Amino acid sequence: MEAKNAELKQVYGYDKALSYGLDGMQMQGAMTIFAANIKRILKLS
Repeated sequence: MEAKNAELKQVYGYDKALSYGLDGMQMQGAMTIFAANIKRILKLS
């Protein structure tokens, strides 16, 4: 779990907020996790 959190923060930039407010942060989180999951799916294929 910690390795995945570190990857999200270091590789995908989830350590810094790119927008204001809760809605913006939720969208950033969703897009970051989506990108990480797509990368894993492509790696498994």
